[in-house]
Amino acid sequence: MEGPQTERVVRQLRELYRRYGYTQYRMSKFEPYDLYVRNKSFLVSEDILTFTDADGRLMALKPDVTLSIVKDAKKGSGLQKVCYSENVYRTSPMSRSFREIMQTGLECVGEIDLVAMGEVLLLAAKSLETVSGDYLLDVSHLGLAAGLLDSAGLPEEGRRELWAHMGEKNVPALLACCRELGLDGDTAGSLCRLTSLYGPPEELLPELEGMVRGERMAAALEELGAVCALVPEGRLRLDFSIVSDMDYYNGLVFRGYLPGLPDSVLSGGRYDNLLRQMGRKDAAIGFAVYMDLLDRLEGGPDGPDADVLLLYKDGTPARAVLEEAGSLRQAGQSVRVERQVPEGLTFRTVRKAGERG
Repeated sequence: MEGPQTERVVRQLRELYRRYGYTQYRMSKFEPYDLYVRNKSFLVSEDILTFTDADGRLMALKPDVTLSIVKDAKKGSGLQKVCYSENVYRTSPMSRSFREIMQTGLECVGEIDLVAMGEVLLLAAKSLETVSGDYLLDVSHLGLAAGLLDSAGLPEEGRRELWAHMGEKNVPALLACCRELGLDGDTAGSLCRLTSLYGPPEELLPELEGMVRGERMAAALEELGAVCALVPEGRLRLDFSIVSDMDYYNGLVFRGYLPGLPDSVLSGGRYDNLLRQMGRKDAAIGFAVYMDLLDRLEGGPDGPDADVLLLYKDGTPARAVLEEAGSLRQAGQSVRVERQVPEGLTFRTVRKAGERG
């Protein structure tokens, strides 16, 4: 999505993040290839475009922004808040061909507390609202399922297939996998129930309290409830089928949806484990908005193409038209000048050159 609607949404999101104290992060189009090789499982796609630099190093057109931000974040510098609007290069799941995809998002690296998590989740909601007031933000906490399996004594290496079935909401396959792994009936039942839950936090949190086993699960539920309480009710839903790669992610994870789109347009979460993988002891949380998916929205994002459409007739002096448009812009309005009304565009006001008011 490269048109005026995309540009407007990107500008609005950039201004939103600026108001919350996030600084703009800019990066090169490419990074050393080994950065992505070491962290391939963190990437959405393992396909990477590479080339050999003039000095002989193997470089890659960036398939991800987060890895670069974490690599460049200074250690021991307190909480670092950055936002970005960058193109990444990934293969399309449908065509398997590479595409240039615009992402806009933010990352928070350093000491992550409840305030930082609440602010990031709030900004995720506000980002979706910028595009459409009719959105849903689905939230999960990886510590709930992990804590449940901890209490059953299931080692980490035996959990990957379970996560896959949870992500698909495939309860029969999940139950069969639990049996193969020798999990007791109560644990298997709780895991299947957790996978099936979906609804507003105020409805589901009380039910989750009765499922708690062990300190890890209790701490996860307490944190989830506290973070959800910081975001206005109505658009949040709990969905524990959101299970990201636990080699990298931990804690809060979330996805944003808009009507008319089959997939999430926003994805984020806490990824302390990625920082451990990169030799860091601090924490991080963030999200990305996939601008290319907005192309599929019927009619594009809400909002007019300009504040004023200024129309002029044949024979109207060009200087007079441009001066009138200029005075409107100086008054703080955006203006599109046309000789006739263009199709498919919307405006707050339509004026004819020479009119007053």
